Amino acid sequence: MSILSRYLLKLHAGPFLFALGALTSLMLLNQIAKRFGDLVGKGLPWSVIIEVFALSIPFIVAMTLPMAVLVAVLYVLSRLAGDSEVTALRAGGISLGRVLRPLLLAGLGVAAVAFLFSDHILPRSNHRLRTLYGDIARKKPTFSLKEQVVNEVQRSRLFLRAAEIDPATYALHDVTIYDLGEQDRKRVIYADSGYLALTPDQEDAHLTLFSGVMHEFDRSDPKMFQQVGFRRDLVRIEGVGNELRRTLDDSYKGDREMGICEMERAVRVARREQALSERRAVAARRSAFVALVGLPAVAADTAVAEAPPSAYCRVLANWAAWLLPPELRAQDPPIRIPTLRGVDSLKARVARQPQAPPNLRSSEVRAHQDRARQSRVRASHFLVEIHKKYAIATACLVFVLVGVPIAIRFPRGGIGLVVGVSLAIFAVYYIGLIAGESLADRLAAPPWILWVPNMIFTLVGLVLLYRTRTAATAPPAGGLRDRWRLRRTGA
Repeated sequence: MSILSRYLLKLHAGPFLFALGALTSLMLLNQIAKRFGDLVGKGLPWSVIIEVFALSIPFIVAMTLPMAVLVAVLYVLSRLAGDSEVTALRAGGISLGRVLRPLLLAGLGVAAVAFLFSDHILPRSNHRLRTLYGDIARKKPTFSLKEQVVNEVQRSRLFLRAAEIDPATYALHDVTIYDLGEQDRKRVIYADSGYLALTPDQEDAHLTLFSGVMHEFDRSDPKMFQQVGFRRDLVRIEGVGNELRRTLDDSYKGDREMGICEMERAVRVARREQALSERRAVAARRSAFVALVGLPAVAADTAVAEAPPSAYCRVLANWAAWLLPPELRAQDPPIRIPTLRGVDSLKARVARQPQAPPNLRSSEVRAHQDRARQSRVRASHFLVEIHKKYAIATACLVFVLVGVPIAIRFPRGGIGLVVGVSLAIFAVYYIGLIAGESLADRLAAPPWILWVPNMIFTLVGLVLLYRTRTAATAPPAGGLRDRWRLRRTGA
């Protein structure tokens, strides 16, 4: 490494670490201000409260790493340009590309660290944080209930909404309960009023409802509906004790709790289900026509070719197999099942009998189409998260391309330039990222739309670099105000 490269990297190290710490601290303080009151009021020990905010830090760091790169580049390059060091380098025959090279290499290193951090550390911390929030929500459920909000009383099972809640007596008015505990049925209970009380052992809760109606839906058959009215109904909610019980065996993971390889496997499964549902819908539609003339039903082709894993996941699997010891598997003795006499011939006779055409309905075709769309939406969610991890990590390089020419063209911008330009770029970048994620989740745009902010800022950076490289050797003097005055006067 040359003296110039070491000098530039040394100048950037301090501002980068300071910006990373400052931005992370500000966002963490914002998180503490929003959640501290709810956590303290539930009687939690301080170790749990500290753990909640400690687990929030990885998500914040994943967002502030690209921000810190931009702040460091703007601050250091504007100071070098203001002290005429950039002018001296260019007068000595050192091109702008030579100055940019070590910064791009450093940005590439930060991008690799950010990507590995978001792929391996961030999903684990998000999973532990979600599990901890669920454990906290089940402690003192009466305290955590909020008016005009759908409250999760039991995780993924029971939800409650009340228009008015009396915190002294736990009296509820205009109550709605969503019971999703059963796999094939769901219930929605509407009641005029009620009250919530804990059992003497503080383990379970009793919800007494008055003057209401209960709706039951069959998830497998949308046409099945049952309505029952009641004057008084008792709902028992188990496992909502006052004691904080930590969940240790939570195997469910959302898209933000998975690594890239896990999400790729989920995408392959979803695409397989989508292809099978689409083929079954086509086969069901054709069978409805051929059944009219007495022909046998059309069978759907279930052979679906799956896409191979990405190169990153293949390399990661090879390294994991090399670093970790192989798993030991017990070899069970083979089990021989005796065949019954006549079973094979009976199966053959049944297979030769003519099959009656199935009673196909249009609802079956729509059910297959709905399952195909749900699989497509699920695959899109995972693909969006995969592209977001790559795009945010690549932003470390993109912000170097944008920050260097802006800092050189405005050498005396000072802290105002650093803060103003950083906030503007952050706002535009993350608004574009959030908008692209929303469009892709609704299938209104492909998942790679999350790369559009990177493409735009890369193009802007390359244009500014070209204009800065072809400009005069000395950068224009004066700050932003002087530049604006000169432009208005036409000088």
